Amino acid sequence: LGRMKPVIVVHGGAGRIFKEREEGCRAGVVRAALQGYGVLKQGGSAVDAVEEAVRSMEDDPHFNAGCGSVLNEKGEVEMDAIIMDGKNLDSGAVSAVKCVANPIKLARLVMEKTKHMLLTDHGAHLFAQAMDIPEIPGEKLITERSLARWKKNLEPDSNPEEFQKDLGTVGAVAIDSEGNVACATSTGGLSNKLIGRVGDTACIGMG
Repeated sequence: LGRMKPVIVVHGGAGRIFKEREEGCRAGVVRAALQGYGVLKQGGSAVDAVEEAVRSMEDDPHFNAGCGSVLNEKGEVEMDAIIMDGKNLDSGAVSAVKCVANPIKLARLVMEKTKHMLLTDHGAHLFAQAMDIPEIPGEKLITERSLARWKKNLEPDSNPEEFQKDLGTVGAVAIDSEGNVACATSTGGLSNKLIGRVGDTACIGMG
């Protein structure tokens, strides 16, 4: 059989996108798709491609993932991410991760370097240290927009549920030239969520 033409599909989150953010969000999705597709064109695996695409969106403050994540009730960033290899159905995930620029990279290490599927909070932090993942100050992940939303939700007459409508998990699905499928997702979760919340993103079969 001949080699397949590789494909990648990327999304920047479900929900509404306000006009002032539309251009930046669209550009971020295109950039992520191109970076992931570039991996595939060079012969990389589907897993490599979805990790690269999601990493790109984690590094883009327009999205609720990585450096654009919303804040928990304490005003901190806690992130969830998951990656899955369709070739062997292996998966790895992390939840309630702090002080890491790219949770998707940590999720892949969980998949490839441990016998577990999910590490959370302090355990994920210790694993990141063991894997030499750089620790960054938590405030470096906080954007002015996320901080403003958090403060707004603290007001007595606020409606936090209204703010959830413009948030979403970012993700990517790819098929490489060998016909293998992989997917990856990453999110900052819900605005003003309780500390330690594990969202459906980090749970296989839940989202």
